[in-house]
Amino acid sequence: MSAVHAAVDLGASSGRVIAGRVRDGRLLTEEVTRFANGPTAVPAADRTTLHWDVLSLYAGAVEGLRRAAGTHGLASAGVDSWAVDYGLLDADGALLGNPVHYRDARTDGIPERVFRHWPADAMYAVNGLQVQPFNTVFQLAAEAGSARLAAARDLLLVPDLLGYWLTGVKAAELTNASTTGLVDVRERRWAPRGLEVLAESFGVDARALLPDLVEPGTVVAPLRGDLGGAPLVAVGSHDTASAVVAVPAATADFAYISSGTWSLVGVELDAPVRTEASRAANFTNELGVDGTVRYLRNVSGLWLLQESLRTWREQGREVHLADLLEHAARAPALACVVDVDDPRFLPPGDMPARIAAFAAETGQRPPESEAGFVRCILDSLALAYRRAVHQAAELSGRNVDVVHIVGGGANNTLLCRLTADAVGLPVVAGPAEGTAMGNLLVQARAVGAVDGDLAALRRIVAASAETVTYHPEGPSSHWESAARRITP
Repeated sequence: MSAVHAAVDLGASSGRVIAGRVRDGRLLTEEVTRFANGPTAVPAADRTTLHWDVLSLYAGAVEGLRRAAGTHGLASAGVDSWAVDYGLLDADGALLGNPVHYRDARTDGIPERVFRHWPADAMYAVNGLQVQPFNTVFQLAAEAGSARLAAARDLLLVPDLLGYWLTGVKAAELTNASTTGLVDVRERRWAPRGLEVLAESFGVDARALLPDLVEPGTVVAPLRGDLGGAPLVAVGSHDTASAVVAVPAATADFAYISSGTWSLVGVELDAPVRTEASRAANFTNELGVDGTVRYLRNVSGLWLLQESLRTWREQGREVHLADLLEHAARAPALACVVDVDDPRFLPPGDMPARIAAFAAETGQRPPESEAGFVRCILDSLALAYRRAVHQAAELSGRNVDVVHIVGGGANNTLLCRLTADAVGLPVVAGPAEGTAMGNLLVQARAVGAVDGDLAALRRIVAASAETVTYHPEGPSSHWESAARRITP
């Protein structure tokens, strides 16, 4: 029997533990357990704050690892999650409250305050990062002066926090750390200027809080004895980094869309792009596995659809996604489109009402049915993908002849078809479990179960995953016209 590896994969709406083994050049996977995730609103003295229930996530991860170890025995484990959010530990190593959710409003207006001390162009020259109000550097500036931060001795991003609880060792995996705004993307190390700004201008001694950086593929430490003692591997712990590992591309001339609650749209490069044109387009340089750079734009993804479904169900409407997608496929194309990256769509809330308001403000007729809203969301996502893929190719100089969609969005036939039409290139959809597959393969290579470079790992994915190819249909002029409705 081949060795079994366990991927703890935490997403914004659910977490799961997936076991995998490599046999005869293929990766065989099995979902061991799945558990819910989402924001929890907690009232405080002056405001309500959104938190993650990280203790519940940890309990789900431990249960899954125990099941995997009990059923198969483990050769290794690895943890990936979303980026930017963190837990703080006191001097005894105890958690100082649940991590704040990136959709919380505490960072409203904070980037502008930080830019007074570290101008946006100077910051981009170091971290190469897309400005998002929830980047960790802005979260820390927002938390300056709090009792929680004053008591903190360590800061660990979410996957590193679970890794600490699983092993007792503190480390900062580089692909996730690169989303903080505090990493020099050229040097692949903590950025002295960012640490100085937080310390001198906001009184936050981030250097004392942050652990040492480790590259993906590093064996961190053995799991606790009650979990079997298998090595914990620092995989591409930013879920997108693991997902990009699992893009089943045959050549370098591809763009990727890691499609889930968020959509990460870009290309894989050998070096960051930190030009002024790149900064103006709000493209990011996040670090990847094997010294790569994930040059991408963070696009608001299926979140709009998820929140719309939640809103309708809370209103007592009986809605089923499969039925809505079937009706949406027959709805008029591009009847109404929105800018999915408009800040109004970031926080939780009544998404259909916000879409209707955006439509009215841009002189469009709002959708009149649930299926109409679904079609609007998917058309708008495809439009955002079109812009991001074309800009990524232009700004990086990378030729793109195919787009790969990995993650849950690969199962959305309508979205994949619309993306091919919008971008004007073939779209290869799959694997849907790309993040877990990338996590598992980096583990397997780290402990000697497989060898080779990224291309070799991708050949294993291609041999293991079912994919569907969509070819563009219809003229691109329809998409160009729709884009003008929402572009100032």
